[in-house]
Amino acid sequence: MGMGMVDSDRDRGPVMRKTTGVASSSSSGSLCGLSLNVAFLLSMVATNLLSLYHLSTRASTAQPLLLPQQGQPDDQLLRQLTAIRATVSHLNHLRSSTPPPPPPPPELLLYSRLGPLASACSAHPDLLHRFMSYTPFARCPDDTLSLAEPLLLRGCHPLPRRRCFSPTPPASSKQLPADPFSPLPDTAVRWSPGAKCSSFSCLPPSLGFDVARREAARFLRAEGPLDLTVAQLLRLASLSRAGPIRLGLDVGGGTGTLAARLKRAANATVLTTTMDLGAPYSEAAAARGVVPVHAPLQQRFPVGDGTMDLVRAGHAVNRWIPEAALEFLWYDADRVLRPRGLLWVDHFWCRRADLAAVYAPMLQRLGYKTVKWAVGDRSTAAAAAAGGKHDEVYLTALLQKP
Repeated sequence: MGMGMVDSDRDRGPVMRKTTGVASSSSSGSLCGLSLNVAFLLSMVATNLLSLYHLSTRASTAQPLLLPQQGQPDDQLLRQLTAIRATVSHLNHLRSSTPPPPPPPPELLLYSRLGPLASACSAHPDLLHRFMSYTPFARCPDDTLSLAEPLLLRGCHPLPRRRCFSPTPPASSKQLPADPFSPLPDTAVRWSPGAKCSSFSCLPPSLGFDVARREAARFLRAEGPLDLTVAQLLRLASLSRAGPIRLGLDVGGGTGTLAARLKRAANATVLTTTMDLGAPYSEAAAARGVVPVHAPLQQRFPVGDGTMDLVRAGHAVNRWIPEAALEFLWYDADRVLRPRGLLWVDHFWCRRADLAAVYAPMLQRLGYKTVKWAVGDRSTAAAAAAGGKHDEVYLTALLQKP
């Protein structure tokens, strides 16, 4: 029995040793795999460190952008950076310490709304888009009444259309008259397709196109104290020592009758500002041999400072013009008049109360000498038939610049 037990233990010994050997093999395999992982991790860290070192070495040896030459010392780069930093700091200090610029004068803002040079075009995009929808290098659309004149009246001046051929009157075998008071042929002007009339006989005589009769009598006879003839004008200019009238500007002068009269009486050259509102004023004035200036009233007169002997404000200058724009017109007349030049306000009409409160003080602020000042009732047939009292008056004044 004892021998049997001993044998059993002997037989079990190799088995136990075998099991222990298997456990030892498993532990050795786990340690080996961990070692490989650690080695791989160390190799990655070493690779990253080497890459970082390589990049930092290249960056430190690269040529700076601010240095124009290879091999400049680093202290020069530092000086440039310091100068840039100081400049930025100085500008920031100026921005924080300098007060903001003052706003533009109210008068400039007012004028920018009333009479800007071409800037008012953008305020009317619909009209402007239609006006500028044309074919370049071809014939311009015939849209004077529908687009060009409305844009001019709204301050869009000069008109921006440039690269097309403007329509002109057709060639005619009839010669233009040498006498500005001879009847104008209908072929002398271009009649717009949308116009109501296509001949001078169709237009009302009061518009100034009856040059052979109605216009031929203008500025020759005075029918009342409000009228001023060319002979009276020349005599008053002589008495006031204004000198000869050689150059003039007739604002709203219609078809140029005053220019024609002064050309004949004093050999004077008078420019006539016109607008083609419902009738071809510019072309009719040119056909009579006078110079038309197609410009709205709110724009600066296209003549030099101190060059005109006479400026006349015709019937187009009246109370319908906004007060600020009218005051600009008077001061622009002052700009173009030479010393001792004459400002002629011809039949300016307004309400009687407004004349005393607004328009007379506006003219008096110019500081001009009064050569003539006449006020009369503005009567109309309809008001006279109704028996109403007229509260509108005419003013005719001749003022002399100091």
